[in-house]
Amino acid sequence: MTLKVALALLTLLWLGVPSYAQSLCVKCLNAAQVELKKCLDAAISTEDKISCSEKKEARSKTCEDGECKIERTQGGSKPDVPVEKK
Repeated sequence: MTLKVALALLTLLWLGVPSYAQSLCVKCLNAAQVELKKCLDAAISTEDKISCSEKKEARSKTCEDGECKIERTQGGSKPDVPVEKK
């Protein structure tokens, strides 16, 4: 049940991002999501579904350590942080 809720939230998040504005990081995470869906469609047992989820987490971690980290160091999509007044 929790997996379904997480999938629904992630799907909504990915649909909210315009395709022309997708960065390498987002594309990598989307690919991990697509692989998860394919894996879950082919899964037979609960263990298979758990394995799919673990693979997706590993792939997402790889994205975050790779493409996402590179984009952050190159100045891509930094969050807006308000400047404190002194």
